[in-house]
Amino acid sequence: MTPIHKKGWKKDPGNYRPASLTSVSGKVMEQIILSAITWHVQNNQVTRPSQHRFMKGRSCLTNLISFYDTVTHLVDEGKAVDVVYPDFSKAFDTAFFWRNWLPMARTGIFFAG
Repeated sequence: MTPIHKKGWKKDPGNYRPASLTSVSGKVMEQIILSAITWHVQNNQVTRPSQHRFMKGRSCLTNLISFYDTVTHLVDEGKAVDVVYPDFSKAFDTAFFWRNWLPMARTGIFFAG
C-alpha cells in the first residue's frame, strides 16, 4: 500500500489516497470470496431491506429515493419529520481516534455500528 497525494496540504492525511498492486491470484481469490459472501448474504437474509451500501443493484441513488419516499409518506400523514446530517468524513483522521482504537483492536475488541 502506497499513499498517493491528491491535492492540498501534504501533511493532511485526508489529502492522500491508497494505491496498491495486487497479484492476479489475489484478485481471483478476492472474487471467489466476494461471490461466496454475496451469496450467503442474499440467501440468508443477513441484511435488512433498507441496506443499500455494498449491495448489488443498490446505490446512493436508490437509498435517496427510498429515504425521500419514506419522508414523503410521513409528511402526507401529517407527521413531523426531523433529519440530521452529521459529517463523519474526517472523524477517523484524528490522532485521538487511532491512539485509543488501535490498542483495543489489537486485543480483539471490535465495535459494531
